[in-house]
Amino acid sequence: MVVDARGMKCPWPLLRLVRAVRTGGGGHYLLLADDPAVPADLATLADERGWSVRTEKDGWTVTVAGAPQN
Repeated sequence: MVVDARGMKCPWPLLRLVRAVRTGGGGHYLLLADDPAVPADLATLADERGWSVRTEKDGWTVTVAGAPQN
């Protein structure tokens, strides 16, 4: 699933991602975001929820895999 949060400032990209995971369940999510705060904030969120994160070649696209956390 693709979560397009380009043009949004944190925390909105992460809130959109969390909502998508809640709705879609476990799997792979592609977060498109251009706010420079996203990588650090996403790393913290992923740590808290046990998700794995991989930065893609463009530097702002992050793949998140994980089960939903309420």
